[in-house]
Amino acid sequence: MSAREPARWWTLVLAVAGGYLTRLAFPSPGWWGTAFLGMALLYLALRRDSARWNALVGLAWGLACFAPLITWADEAVGLVPWLALSTLEALCVALFGAAWSWARRGEAVWRSGGWQALVFTLLWVAVEELRSAWPFGGFPWGRLAFSQSDSPLAAFMWLGGTPLLSGVVALVGVVLARAYLVARRLEVRRFVGAAAAVVVVAGVAFALPLDTRAEHGTLEVGAVQGNVPGSGLDAFGQREAVLDNHLAGTYALLDQVEPGELDVVLWPENGTDIDPQADQSAADLIDAAAQAVDAPMLVGTVQYPPSGGRYNTAVLWEPGQGVVASYTKQHPAPFAEYIPLRSLVRPFSSAVDLVTRDMIPGVGPGYVPLTSERLGRTVGLGDVICFEVAYDALVRDAVRAGGEVLVVQTNNASFGMTDESTQQLAMARLRAVEHGRATVQISTVGVSAVIQPNGAVSRQTDLFTADQMVATLPLRQSLTPADRSGSWPAWIVDALAVCTVVAGAAGAYRLRRTDRTDPPA
Repeated sequence: MSAREPARWWTLVLAVAGGYLTRLAFPSPGWWGTAFLGMALLYLALRRDSARWNALVGLAWGLACFAPLITWADEAVGLVPWLALSTLEALCVALFGAAWSWARRGEAVWRSGGWQALVFTLLWVAVEELRSAWPFGGFPWGRLAFSQSDSPLAAFMWLGGTPLLSGVVALVGVVLARAYLVARRLEVRRFVGAAAAVVVVAGVAFALPLDTRAEHGTLEVGAVQGNVPGSGLDAFGQREAVLDNHLAGTYALLDQVEPGELDVVLWPENGTDIDPQADQSAADLIDAAAQAVDAPMLVGTVQYPPSGGRYNTAVLWEPGQGVVASYTKQHPAPFAEYIPLRSLVRPFSSAVDLVTRDMIPGVGPGYVPLTSERLGRTVGLGDVICFEVAYDALVRDAVRAGGEVLVVQTNNASFGMTDESTQQLAMARLRAVEHGRATVQISTVGVSAVIQPNGAVSRQTDLFTADQMVATLPLRQSLTPADRSGSWPAWIVDALAVCTVVAGAAGAYRLRRTDRTDPPA
């Protein structure tokens, strides 16, 4: 080991501390500033040259971040799946550690602190994109951007979406680490430069415009959190109980509004545990509630086609008519709503057999056309179901298809009193900023919330309570820069990340290993 290389045990300490600090940036407690410190410690922990060792460091950081972040997976499906998912996500950070080792070996990157910050950021965003798409459709939970719902930096979502905000968080972390290194070497000019860079980032965030004004009228919305009779896997064990709870909540809206005052009533995912298109009794009950409030209802249900499997669907129920439009979840959750590799997974968790019918993905964006007599036109509801809020393209497609407000229908009953629901709410708030749309997250058990287009929460419910919300939502049709650019920035980052790794590995042949240890700041 070079005298200037940090000791191995110390890099692991930095990694574990950095990973856990990053976890604390997410709800709860949601201390968003600790994400910068977590990334700074990861950068400092990865200063050894060995790609294999840095992969181990990345794994340690990832386990310290993801295992405590997604403890709700243990609550929902058990110990083994939670550990497996945490390890898989941590392996992505291990890949990042190895890739960073290879990329920085090029002389240009190695000799320049500015290039190091840029390449580190590119690689981090690229790895986030990778784990958001692979395997089994990916798992974007825990992206750095999703820790910033209360941060001034959240405005970067409007400009460039999740990739940009994650990149900004990573970049600030690296700049803080570089500032520490130059301060230790008493290089005042470079320390001032690093501090100025952080100030510039903050200044840009405050300068970004987040318009909350209605562009095409307003929508009067009622949202019903009906609650469920139990928790965990038994939450839907009593037939009709969930349906009855949401019917009662719909009638309770009449304590706040008169019939006909609402444009739409929103129910959560699985708001009815009986498919009203297959059960006439359930259909009659839902129609009676819709006629009582004199408003269409967006109802979350599960459909069972004759060909097998099941669909997670939201149907728009018009009083006296029934279903007039629908949206079916496009991205069922693997190992929860459907079981890939069932025979291989069963020996590790018998819980896979609780999913007796795999969920089938729907086709088409989450756009639900709502005819509003009061407005005299069709209003586009942009709908996503549960974990779909974490996937960039699914939410963006709903907006670009014509969604003027966003609805996140979710069922958090399986996750108990964990942080899953508030972590999901943080994502919904950031999606509101990203697309400039008022957003309603409506859950069976909470947390439900009304969110303004700038991400501010104007109403929020508690967990495992029955509650109703009435809100006036601004309708907006303009597209943000993040909407217009689509997935192209992420693809460009991915391509640049591959190029930097290849170039760095090739360039290492011209730079002795002893010369690329502990680079100048």
